[in-house]
Amino acid sequence: MENNSKPESIDLGNIPKGSFVTIDTHGKITDINEASIKSVSFSAEDIVDHLATSSPTDKKYLQKKWQHLFEKGFSKDYSLTINRKTGELNESSYNASIYEDANGITHGFFTNATDSSAQILAAQYSHSLIEASLDPLITIDSDGKITDMNEALVTVTGILRNELTGSNFFEYFTEKEQAKQVYKEIFTNNSIEDFPLTIKHIDGTNTDVLFNGSIYKNIEGIVQGVVVVARNISGQKWAVDLRIANAELAFQNIEKEKRAAELAIANKELIFQNQEKEKRAAELVMANQELAILNDEKEKRANELIIANTELVYQNQEKEKRAAELVLTNKKLILQSKEKEKWKSVNKELTELNHTANLDSQYTLSLIEASRDPLVTINTKGKITDMNEAFVNNTGYTREELTHSPFFTYFTEQDKASEVYQEIFDKGSVNDSPLTLRHRNGNLTDVLFNGSVYKNEEGNVAGVVVVARDITDQKRIANELIEARVFAELATEIAEVAKRKAENATITAENAVKAKQQFLSNMSHEIRTPMNAIIGFTKVVLKTELTPKQKEYLDAIKMSGDALIVLINDILDLAKVDSGKMTFEKTPFKLRSSVAAMLHLFEPKIQEKNLKLIKEYDRKIPGVLIGDSVRLHQIILNLVSNAVKFTAKGKITVSVHLLYEDDEKVIIEFAVADTGIGIPEDRLGKIFENFQQASSHTSRLYGGTGLGLAIVKQLIEPQGGTIRVKSEVGQGSTFSFTLNFQKTTTETELESENIELDKEIKNIKVLVVEDIPLNQLLMKTLLDDFGFERDVADNGKIAIEKLQVNEYDVILMDLQMPIMNGFETTEYIRKTMNSKIPIIALTADVTTVDLAKCKAVGMTDYLAKPVDERLLYNKIIAVLKKSKLNKKNSDKLVDKEANTERSKCINLTYLKQRTKLNKALMAEMISLYLSQTPELIATIKRSLANENWLLLSAATHKIIPSFAIVGIDSNYEQIAKKIQYLATSTVKTEEIDQLVEQLEDVCNQACEELQEELNQINETI
Repeated sequence: MENNSKPESIDLGNIPKGSFVTIDTHGKITDINEASIKSVSFSAEDIVDHLATSSPTDKKYLQKKWQHLFEKGFSKDYSLTINRKTGELNESSYNASIYEDANGITHGFFTNATDSSAQILAAQYSHSLIEASLDPLITIDSDGKITDMNEALVTVTGILRNELTGSNFFEYFTEKEQAKQVYKEIFTNNSIEDFPLTIKHIDGTNTDVLFNGSIYKNIEGIVQGVVVVARNISGQKWAVDLRIANAELAFQNIEKEKRAAELAIANKELIFQNQEKEKRAAELVMANQELAILNDEKEKRANELIIANTELVYQNQEKEKRAAELVLTNKKLILQSKEKEKWKSVNKELTELNHTANLDSQYTLSLIEASRDPLVTINTKGKITDMNEAFVNNTGYTREELTHSPFFTYFTEQDKASEVYQEIFDKGSVNDSPLTLRHRNGNLTDVLFNGSVYKNEEGNVAGVVVVARDITDQKRIANELIEARVFAELATEIAEVAKRKAENATITAENAVKAKQQFLSNMSHEIRTPMNAIIGFTKVVLKTELTPKQKEYLDAIKMSGDALIVLINDILDLAKVDSGKMTFEKTPFKLRSSVAAMLHLFEPKIQEKNLKLIKEYDRKIPGVLIGDSVRLHQIILNLVSNAVKFTAKGKITVSVHLLYEDDEKVIIEFAVADTGIGIPEDRLGKIFENFQQASSHTSRLYGGTGLGLAIVKQLIEPQGGTIRVKSEVGQGSTFSFTLNFQKTTTETELESENIELDKEIKNIKVLVVEDIPLNQLLMKTLLDDFGFERDVADNGKIAIEKLQVNEYDVILMDLQMPIMNGFETTEYIRKTMNSKIPIIALTADVTTVDLAKCKAVGMTDYLAKPVDERLLYNKIIAVLKKSKLNKKNSDKLVDKEANTERSKCINLTYLKQRTKLNKALMAEMISLYLSQTPELIATIKRSLANENWLLLSAATHKIIPSFAIVGIDSNYEQIAKKIQYLATSTVKTEEIDQLVEQLEDVCNQACEELQEELNQINETI
């Protein structure tokens, strides 16, 4: 119903921004502001009093919106396309509401319009930029939810866009917490570059990526979210690893050729060493020591020859396999360069149409900069309109120089670049077109050219988005692989020749090693056997009632014997160091007490020479540390012994200071300073060499072998320490060294000087197998003091006869005996009698050869002659307690196995989830496990037996991932990781043998159970 009353006038001329129009109830325009006039290009006279339906392109849609307006009183965010006077179309977003007079009668409505053309164009432009990235590109809000992504992310995850949108961003990485931490770091630092992560696909495959991201803000500068690009580097990592492997192979072949040349002259070197040995024998007093060190050198060289020969044999076995792998790799790289994802054009409106143009601009800029490849936008005239930093870096020009410049001028083949550009307009996109970018300094970059068009709101092409993927490294790697293959074939021929030469030289070297080992074994046995009785009975007699004179004589005998044992130990230790067999214990000990006890040994000699001993100990050093206290004693013993020997007056200062401490370790400096004769400056570099002293005069005047400092250095450096010396002739010397020790909360107690008998160990019967009467008497005396029963056998044959009729708790077994020696006897006890009785070897030969043989035949432990009574007692008690514990655990295991069935060790829940119950795929994966695992276990056992620690570590590393797939308990994964750790550590223990045995058992059981599962699956397929 028409109403003639007029409302209050609305003055639209004073409204500063936006298009405002008032319309009456008949649809006629009654007023309009200046912004509206400009937006349609008509004059006010052309518009006022005319119907509002004359300009919109969709009049029915407008009338429907008006009806909704009069029903509801308002209408918001509806889009209209207006015909401008110039013929152009203008798309705007409208909000409208009715206006009434004082009586509530409606007289019309007014509208407010904002031009959304730029916003829609920006949205289309942003979407083109997202899809232009060849790598996965994602936008994420401040809560970590995905808001947009490109097709590349869909491909690497295997998840549809609608499932990805709104989902948690971190769920698609193998390291969720690490991805979350990186995401937070972007908010802290505004961006992050090249952080390595791994994206997981729903089929179980993984993609290694470099994570790059930056924030984007709204018009007020408030952070809205993050733009992330994940660069796929799986192929690059694989190619780089292969390049390194090829380089290593080439290097090894060169080294083999060099080593073969060395082997060819090895025989001459050995002859020369024998000549040197005779020459040195004439110069040195102690010919036995000289012979030992020369043979040590032979052993070291021989070991190198044996290792080289082994490497040659192994490399010859592997070369054909590696050449085949190189050919396959080359094909894979060529294929990889062709495999690119097909670009898909997907039109997706932004979820919020009222985002401002400034926000879209910030968003677009973030998308451009997110690409790690050169990215550039070009208008229809071939001029550059925008680019990212990667394009700037690859051309060498500034952004200002690049903007509005011809796109084609930056390529070596401008005509070809122009043709590719035109092809994008013809086809809508182009993929993997090879071109070469030229830097302003002349450098060239090979790229794969990928591009697609983007359109304006009318659907017309507005320009092109181009991404240039750098493939320079890929082309270079492909060429290098071809060269490596040719080189490998040539190296194979060289290796064959070198192998034949090495085999001849190895025979000579092995003979030298055997001669050296036999010499050390004989010398050790011949000296230690009589020394065992001399020192042992001296200690026994010293416990009896003696006159002062008798005690003085016996002390002299004991000190002389101890000195001779130190000399023998020095020679053997040097042999161990040179052959790489020296091991270092890691046990808790009290450093302060240990140093004090060592210095206490020197007090009589220091007092005798009227010297002053000064001790400085840093109280900040933790009370208990973990390290090798025995080797530390040996180092301090040598340094302080030298200080006492070469100091006639004055003082000796021993200081221990804390240099560094953290939560896990400490670094401690030890120093021994004296006021003795000093060392000439020109001799400081020689004193750490074998058989070297400051001068020949020093050797004649003070005695000694010249081995002490050489051993000190070779005990310090393998533990990661260093040793230094400062000296001035006539003023004295200062030797200082540093060592690392691990910290611990474990408490330890010092050993008592007197033996405390274990009251829990009672009625012990010991069988002593020893052929020398003096040593038999000594062992009887010591065992009687311990309160043990003892029986004696003169050789192994008698010992076996006694074992067949009597029961014993432990056997003390000499190694060198007539009729049947200790090795033969132990082997018979273990294999023929199947006895597990503890056997402790009593050996006068503590070379690595005999000790390894003791372990191989089944001896429980060993004890070096001369026998230390406290160590003898502790060894007997330790093996008895261990034997009882093993028997107890064995009984429990038998009971358990008798009453329970073996539990399954596999769980296929994870495999079923990943394969989505696809039985064919499950069967394929199980078959793969069954074919690979036995081979890996065999390699692990073989490398352990051959002490090939590098191969052991690699094979163990390869088997670990399969545990999670077939559901083996994670505890076994930890066992495998511990094997890998022990294989790479410098200290090898018996524990690694037990761990490998456990790993083999669980893998064998898993194979049995998986074979049953595979049989059941195959029956249903």
